[in-house]
Amino acid sequence: MNPEELLRHPLPTETPKLTLGCPLLDRLLGGGVPIDTITEIVAESGTGKTQLSLQLLLAAQLPTSHGGLSASSLYLHSEFPFPFRRLHQLSLRRPHLPENPLDRVFVQPLHSADHLLDLLPRLDFLVPKFNIKLIVIDSIAALFRGEFENTPVELKRRSSMFFKISSKLKFHARKFGLAIVLTNQVVDVMGSSESLRIGNSVSFFSSGRRVSAALGLSWANCVNTRLFMWREDERIGSSENEIVGEEGETLENFQTRRFIRVVFAPHLPDSSCEFVIRREGVFGV
Repeated sequence: MNPEELLRHPLPTETPKLTLGCPLLDRLLGGGVPIDTITEIVAESGTGKTQLSLQLLLAAQLPTSHGGLSASSLYLHSEFPFPFRRLHQLSLRRPHLPENPLDRVFVQPLHSADHLLDLLPRLDFLVPKFNIKLIVIDSIAALFRGEFENTPVELKRRSSMFFKISSKLKFHARKFGLAIVLTNQVVDVMGSSESLRIGNSVSFFSSGRRVSAALGLSWANCVNTRLFMWREDERIGSSENEIVGEEGETLENFQTRRFIRVVFAPHLPDSSCEFVIRREGVFGV
């Protein structure tokens, strides 16, 4: 585009966003999940990353007046089985959805990184035919589990595959105006308890463990926005109010608090908020 065309057709000043289904979470992300880019959700198992992904599948179907994209979504899952019952439960508790919302969620299992690369060219046909505006991959780390050895040659091959996958996803995101959301797992970090940052790689604490995003620094540079979700278990009450079991043993009484943080994003500051998971979905506190 030359300067004259730019003056005639100025670029949009703000990237369209997809609501997360909660005003507080939308505020954390500056309005929601941006289209044309890759947003990654990192968390240990059981923290809520899949719950939030399912919520986004339904949010994409909302009219634009309610923060949606008035479109269908594609869910590529490498973690089995697909949580259909939970998605159905969420669909019954969210207003403003079109009729038969589950018919607008297309599901495809993934078995490997090569399987994903083989599938991506088909998006040129699938996206316009079914009006898909959101693609969720849950989870990206599972596709690389056990496929590469810890040798320089294998690590180089793995990094090359990272960039092939991310470049193709970004290409389709820009071409069709898609929101791309990936989930990622965590790995334990050994060594100093102080926070460590190398480029886009950073470690945090979750459930009392020091963890960082799986797949390392090479993959961190492939995503545009990284969100980190973590849990903190807090003891409720004092020793004077101990709960005693049937055999006289003392039972610990804990509550779990969950948080989400913007680790890096080109358009957002480092910020965080607490959230809860209810039958109705994921909501900020």
